[in-house]
This record gives sequence, C-alpha cells and structure tokens, in this order.
Amino acid sequence: MSRRGRPITPGPAGRRGRLIDELRALRALAPHLWPRDSLELRARVALALTFLVAGRGINIAVPFLYKHAVDALTPARALITVPTALIVAYGLARVMALGCNDLRNAAFAKVTQRAVRRLALKAFRHVHTLALRFHLERRTGGLARAIERGTAGIEFLLTFLLFNIVPTLLEIAIACAILWRLYSWTFAAVTAVTIVLYVGFTFLVTDWRVRFRRDMNERNSEANTKAIDSLLNFETVKYFGNEEHEARRYDAALAAYEHAAVKSEATLAVLNLGQGLIVATGLVGVMLLAGRGVATRVMTIGDFVLVNAYLIQLYTPLNFLGVVYRNIKQSLADLEQMTALMAVQPEITDRPAARPLKITAGTVAFHHVDFAYDRRRPILSDVDFRVPAGMRVALVGPSGAGKSTVARLLFRFWDVGSGAIEIDGQDIRSVTQDSLRRAIGVVPQDTVLFNDTIFYNIAYGRPGASRAAVEEAARMARIHEFVADLPDGYDTLVGERGLKLSGGEKQRVAIARVLLKAPPILVFDEATSALDTRTEREIQASLAEIAVSRTTLMIAHRLSTIIDADEILVLDAGRIVERGRHRELLREGGVYAAMWARQQQSERRAEATV
Repeated sequence: MSRRGRPITPGPAGRRGRLIDELRALRALAPHLWPRDSLELRARVALALTFLVAGRGINIAVPFLYKHAVDALTPARALITVPTALIVAYGLARVMALGCNDLRNAAFAKVTQRAVRRLALKAFRHVHTLALRFHLERRTGGLARAIERGTAGIEFLLTFLLFNIVPTLLEIAIACAILWRLYSWTFAAVTAVTIVLYVGFTFLVTDWRVRFRRDMNERNSEANTKAIDSLLNFETVKYFGNEEHEARRYDAALAAYEHAAVKSEATLAVLNLGQGLIVATGLVGVMLLAGRGVATRVMTIGDFVLVNAYLIQLYTPLNFLGVVYRNIKQSLADLEQMTALMAVQPEITDRPAARPLKITAGTVAFHHVDFAYDRRRPILSDVDFRVPAGMRVALVGPSGAGKSTVARLLFRFWDVGSGAIEIDGQDIRSVTQDSLRRAIGVVPQDTVLFNDTIFYNIAYGRPGASRAAVEEAARMARIHEFVADLPDGYDTLVGERGLKLSGGEKQRVAIARVLLKAPPILVFDEATSALDTRTEREIQASLAEIAVSRTTLMIAHRLSTIIDADEILVLDAGRIVERGRHRELLREGGVYAAMWARQQQSERRAEATV
C-alpha cells in the first residue's frame, strides 16, 4: 500500500496472485451453476441452456433469411415478387431469438438468486464467527459494503459468464467458419483479426483501469463509513457542535472519491475510443472485400447484405463483451474483498472434540488466569477465584483494572493466556461456544438495542417467546408500566441503537431481555450504572429475586449495589488485591475501604447540592 492507503500497481508476482485469487473466487461460484442439492435448480439450468442454444442458433440463421429476401428482390431477376414468406420468417426469427433470451433469463433467475442468498448468508454467518477483536478493529460501514458489493458481483458473474461470454465466443467462431465456407478465408481472417485485436485491446486497457476502479471503491467505502459513523453518533456530534467538522470529513472523503471517479471515467473514454476505431476498421475492411465480390459478380447483393448483417450481429455483442468484461473485472474486484473476508479465520473456535456444556450446579471458577490483548501490556495476572453455585460474587476496582475483561473471558470472546476458566469442572475451551453462551446471561455496561420495537428487543432474549412471557420479564425489570403507558406500547420503535429511550430505559430493556433468556449464570457488567438511585434500588430488588437460584457475577462501579454480595473481589492493575464480604473489607481499611469512603463522600455532596 502507498502512504495514502492506495494500492500500488502490482508487479508480475502481484498479478499472478490476483489472478489466482480471481480463479479461486470463480471456482467458489462453480457449484452454484449446477446445484447438487436441488433437482429443480438443475432443471432450471438445463432449461436455460436449452433456450440459450435455441436463441443463438436462430441468431445464426437470421442473416440467411435476410440474404434470400434481398436476393428475391434483386432487379436482375426475371420475375420480381414480394418474398412474403421470407420476410415473415425473418421477423418471426428475430422475435423468437429475443423470446429465447427472455425465457432463458426467467428460467435462470431462481438459480442466480438462490446462489446470491446462500453466499450472502454464508458471509453473514462467517462474520458472526469472527472474534470480537476483528469487529472492534473493523469499521462496520466498510464491512457491510464489502458484503453488499460482493453479493452484487456474484449475481453478475453467474449470469454473464454462462450466458454472455462463452456463447458470444462460440457464435464468433461459428460465424467466421460460415464466412470462410461460403466465400473466402480472407473474410474469416479479417473478421478474426479484428476480434482478436478488439478483445486484446479491451483486456489490456481494462486491466489498466482496474486499479482506478479499486481506488474509487476504496474511496466510496471510506465516505460511506464516515457517514454511517457520524450518523450512529448523532448525539455526540450535537453535544460538541461538530456538524461542520463532520461535514468537512465527509466532504474530504467525497472529494477523494470524485478525484478517483474522474480518473476512471477518463480511462473509460480511452477504452471506448480504441474499441470504436478497431471495430470500424475491421468493418470497413470486410465490406470492401464484399463490395469487390459483388462488383466481380462472384457475390450477390444478398451476399453483401449477409456479410454486413453477420458483422453487425457479431460486433454488437462484441461491444457488449467489452462492457461485460469491465463489469466482470469490477465484480471480481468486489468479490475479492468478500472472499478475503471469508478467508479470515475465526480467532476463537470449537475444538474438534468439543461437547455441549452440561450445567449441574452452575459453579464458575477462574484458575490462575493471565491475559493480555497485547503481549506488551498485561491485563490480568494470576486471577484466581470461585463463584459457588447460586452465590453472588462481585468484582470491583478502579477503571482499567480488568473487571469487564473477566466477563468477556467467561463468555469466551477471547481465550486466556494461561490458566483456565471452568464451569462445573468443565474447561470452557473444551465445550461448544453455543452451549456456553446459552448458559450465560450478560447485561453489559453500554446497552445497544436493535432499531426495532421494544417487544422485539426484549423477545430477543428468547426468540419465539409469547407476549405474556415478554411482559412478565418486563415487569421483573420494572419497565412494564412505562411501556404500557406509551402510545404504541410494546410496538414502540426504539430508534437506531435505542436512541429514543433514556439510558435507564435502555438498561431496563436489556435486563428484561436477559431475564427472558433465563440462563443459569448471570453476569451484570455495571448493569445499573445508568439508572437513578430509586430505579437502581428497584432493579436491585428484582435482581436479588432472580439471583436466588442462579450463579451471579456482578461487576460494579457503584459499591452500594453490591454490599449484599456473598463475596467481593477487589481488582487492581489486573490482580485480586482484596477479597471478602462488605463489612470485612471495610474493617481491613484497604483499597475497598478507600473506594467506599470516596463514594460515600461524593454521594453526600450530591445530596447536599440537591
């Protein structure tokens, strides 16, 4: 890559590598041209090929009908009659050729759309298997555009490779053979040379243009990503009055796209001009040969028309071949991004012998766990604790101490560097991720909701749950009355990322969602941090009720929410420095006691201010 992030023109090795990538992408599409798991789709492919052959055969016959009609009208004939049958046959043949093309497209449409659906779904599922690290480092807008353009490229490639490129080349070969057989090898030679020059020029110039197109795609993705990022953070933009700043960033991205698009269009003009010159030269050459044949009475006027009709009929799809080739290169460039995405290996995978997690009691244990996102910066060191079944253990400590990392490791977003995490004696690395995550309910500190209804967001905890179950979960999360008072009730849309709800309301929806899931293990990552004191106490009462028979790990910043925990672990700089119950830790007068004193003093000041 260059310093500005633009691709440098690849050398021979780079071109070979790109060709290999393109062939690999095309090979991935091959099974969808003859789907083995669907008799209906294979029948559709066969029917489409039948219509294709019929249409191309009629195309080859059409100029002959035109020739005989012209010859029948030649004044040199002794008796001139209107060749009605030939003219009608000519018209019918053209209609039938067009009809075959339309029927072919109709028959193959389901094959194409099924392939697009399957590959898009495969890419979507693959993205969900990738590690949290990948999603934290990747921009969502660019990721969405890669999948969107890739699926569009799949649709184009499946249709045009099968029904345009190969048939057009075969039709050209047959036409050259006919011209050679009927007239002279010179006709076939001039036609073939023209076509070879045309195709060679098109391929060379299009390959040259690809880097400009790729640059345009990158600038387009960059602009799209900036726009999405800005709109997702609408409130933050407003808080800081940075509308113009965001507009300038977006305009800079659009300016880069404009520059790349102008270059792409300029090179397109060069391509079109060269193609037109080659076609015109070849057409003039063949028509001069035909004209000389008519002048020497070796050929008839009908033959002259036949040659002209064949050339026009060949050059029209040949010109389209240039457009198709450009689009194929474009589609392959788009498909490369999607295949590169599909080639990314999941960082966290199930072991070959992984079995479903079996919950017997729900005991969670961390055994001397070390972890670092980056080896140069350790996050957790020798973290060792146990959460007995049905007990509540709290993790507290200053920001950056590693509290949330503990929750993410339990959920297996990452694997530990050393040590082990066990649930009921089973190392979580030895069980399937699906069974592990179904056994754990998490309410994160920063709740993000889907842009859908309140009902959908709560029911997401258990898709397919009844309305009664959803409302019961909402009652336990102390949000049912609020929702019931809304004009649209549970059908109220929450907006992008839940922006139509307050922080506390979003958090209560998230809590209701986890309550509906009803997992044996609960993790609350500062789950009540966005709530006011009164609501927080109500939520804590509900949490106490549901935690009676569940193992609960509570990550808290506000210490007043965890004073009833069975054990409190104080994490500092990635190590457990204190542990015990609330009163025991206060008597020790250590880190926890100091944190408690500071928070109590802060709360008294807040109350005095009110």
